[in-house]
Formats: sequence, C-alpha cells, structure tokens
Amino acid sequence: MAAPSQKALLESVPTSLFIGGDWRPAEGGATLDVHDPATGRVLTQVADGSPADGLAALDAAVAAQADWARVPPRDRGELLRAAYEKLTERAEEFALLMTLEMGKPLAEARGEVTYGAEFFRWFSEEAVRIHGRYAVAPNGATRLVTMKQPVGPTLMITPWNFPLAMGTRKIGPALAAGCTMVVKPAHETPLSMLALAQLLDDLGLPKGVLNVVTTSHSGAVMEPLIRDPRVRKLTFTGSTPVGKKLVEQSSEQLLRLSMELGGNAPFVVFEDADVDAAVQGAMLAKMRNIGEACTAANRFFVHTSVAEEFASKFAAAMGALTVGKGTVKGIDVGPLITAKARDGVDELVQDAVANGARALTGGAPVAGKGFFYAPTVLTDVPADARCMTEEIFGPVAPICTFTTEADAIAKANATEYGLVGYVFTKDLSRAIRVAEALEFGMVGINQGIVSNPAAPFGGVKHSGFGREGGFEGIEEYLETKYVGIAL
Repeated sequence: MAAPSQKALLESVPTSLFIGGDWRPAEGGATLDVHDPATGRVLTQVADGSPADGLAALDAAVAAQADWARVPPRDRGELLRAAYEKLTERAEEFALLMTLEMGKPLAEARGEVTYGAEFFRWFSEEAVRIHGRYAVAPNGATRLVTMKQPVGPTLMITPWNFPLAMGTRKIGPALAAGCTMVVKPAHETPLSMLALAQLLDDLGLPKGVLNVVTTSHSGAVMEPLIRDPRVRKLTFTGSTPVGKKLVEQSSEQLLRLSMELGGNAPFVVFEDADVDAAVQGAMLAKMRNIGEACTAANRFFVHTSVAEEFASKFAAAMGALTVGKGTVKGIDVGPLITAKARDGVDELVQDAVANGARALTGGAPVAGKGFFYAPTVLTDVPADARCMTEEIFGPVAPICTFTTEADAIAKANATEYGLVGYVFTKDLSRAIRVAEALEFGMVGINQGIVSNPAAPFGGVKHSGFGREGGFEGIEEYLETKYVGIAL
C-alpha cells in the first residue's frame, strides 16, 4: 500500500490517550509536542498524560485481565496473525510515520516494520503452544501436574529508537500469553505506538487489553503504577541508569521483570578474517539505526596485522554514506534524535581526539538544521577514552588493536555491559572458543546483525535480564503453577 502524504498521515494518527478501548484527552487537556529531528520543527501534539491518567489505564487493564486470560489461545493467536497481516499491508504508512518522528531513513524504517510485524506472526504461533506437564511422583502416590497461566497486568515502557518493533516485541508475547497491559511509549516518538493501538482496536482487540499513555512525565506517571499491588510485571527497554531505578521501585511488589538495558558491544576482527566481509559486517553493526541501538558495535578491536587495511576500508565505506532527512531518496544516515544526543556524541569524539585519537573520516556535527552527525571512524583510540566505556549511540566507530586471542577476549569483556558481541574469523574452533568466553547474552559470528524474532534477545551484567523473542519470549509472561493430586 502506498503511503499517504505526510500531512494526511499525521492527521490520521490518534493523538489522545487510549484507555479502556476509548480515545480520550489527558487530564486537563495537557499536550506535548512531537518534533521532527531532521528539522527541529513540531510535527504534531499528543496528549500529555498525568498520574491520574496512568491509574485509569491500569484500572482498565485490571478489569480486562480475567476475561482476556479466558480467551482461547487459538483466538488470541488469530488476532495476532491478523495484526501481522494488517501491519505488513500498511508498511509504507508505518515506515513514513517512524521516519518523521525518529529520523531513520525510509529504507531502515521499512525494515523495522518487517521486523516488528514478525513478532506478531511469531507469537501468534506460540499462543497455541503454551503447555505444562504431567508426571508420577517418585513414590507413586501423587500425580504432579504443572500448568502455565498469564502473569497478569503488565507495564511496558518502550524506547524512542525502535518505536514500533520494541512495542510489538513486548505486546506480541503478552497478548499470546493472555496478559493485559499499559504501554508508555517514549515521549519523543509516541506516534508509531498510537497508530499501532488504533490498528489493534480496529481488528477487535477487546477493550482494556491494551492501554497506551503518552506523557512527558514518565517517572511521575509510572512510579505509582509500578508500586501498585495489582501490577504483576514490568518490562522496560532503555538505559541502564533508568533500569536500575525501575528495578528498585519494582522490588516493593516483587514484580516479574524483563530489563533490556544499555550495551557496549565489542566488534572483534581476527587476523584470519575476511576483511571485506568484516567491513560489511561493521557497517551493519555500527550504522543500523544511525548507531542509535543498544546492539550497535561500540568498540572495534582489530588484530594488528589487519588493522590498517580494515580501518582504511571501513573509513572509506563510512565516508561514502549520504547524510540527510530520512524521507529523501538516497539518504543513508538520518539525524540523531535530539540536539542533546548529537552534542553528547560530539563530546565523546572530542574527548578521544584530545587524548590522541585520529579521525579518518567525519569527526564533527553536520552544519545546518536538524541533529545530524557525520559518520566517523577513529583510530589510535586510548583504552581510557570515554567512547570506550560509554555507550556512544551515534555513528562513531573507535578502533583499537590487539595481538592475541586472549588479549582480544580480555579487552572485549572489560565492560560492565553484556548485551552483544561480534566476532569475525574463518577458524570455526576459534569462533566457538571466543563465543563461549565472551560475557554477553548474544554473539554474532561473521555477521553484523543478530536480532531475530525467532531468537531470544537479551543481555547479562548491566545490560539487564530476561529474554524477548524466540521460544523463551513468551515464558516471560507466564507463571508456572504446580498441582499435586493424591490418589
């Protein structure tokens, strides 16, 4: 389906809160601006929810929980399948909407729609595969029955960088498992979630199963809900500092948690690697979503024997990218989400350069309107540079070298984060050894993208816990109940 004009598309998206199956204004009629990061201009305004609005959304989710849990798994799966098909049919609309509010080029936005829709298809198939077990107790006197039941009302906090897919990755398994939910999208990018809520409502999702509260007062709105005894689960994708605060708040009610937090991904290129393939992988691992991804390669460790060749080819590829507004044909790299984000990336680059690093390409913001930053490759980066310890979240690639396998593993693991790592080598034994030694929840071998709806996504250490996607994803929304039957 062809996308409508930008004006028509924006006018078609609901701008109210979605509570109990109804679209309603925020308390007092409060609104917040949604900006285009490519120009800085206001795209539209949406409701700016209050704590009272949040409570109303939770009331609706709690009221709908028992009935939704009783809906047959096949029916829940069929609704998800229909949502997958409708989202795929309307891919151009959702892609354009994402590009307008987040900035990524249209080609990438289309890829996110495909990726995000796939979570609905995957979990439509998992809905009918929720099962327990039956066993005979060792002494023969009792039968042991285990069953799976929905966790219950769930709070979902989604980020701005993947405004559609991070929603479907949470909503899909929750709907399949029989959980109701309150979703709070990032205030920078609320439009994709509002459009998704409308899509699900149009398909007949029962009132109160999905509730969406947009707000610029995330802490004030969400903390009372997190501390409410009726909530049974919290799932969050975002920064580690915020995640830690949420974990602390959730301890009061001992909530089930899924935390997908920050990353500091190493990208390791061994001496036997196919350098051209490694460069292609590096472009994917670094530049997906303009580098604004927790899975983005953050630190590049290249064996000294191929470091010069890799850096030269990588810099040439990065320097050839075209920067501009994501709706323009031929654009490879869109803007960063805010001026603050762009300035933060530049601070990391200037810190590295001040401490001896060299910029082979880029190294500065792009002049003009919008929040653009030139794709950048840094070499001779000292180990204590801030960009080696902090998540860059932008199109900047710092390169260091190593000499031995043990050296590479030690440098890769020298971080508090543990989301994903990337390894390029032709040696299968080495690939297995290094994958086992890396302290990360995911490892990509000779590939620059690991995310897949059929695989469990998540990290260890300060990158969080819990898994999204794969067979494991639905388990995060299910409780195990044991029933002992005496004979």
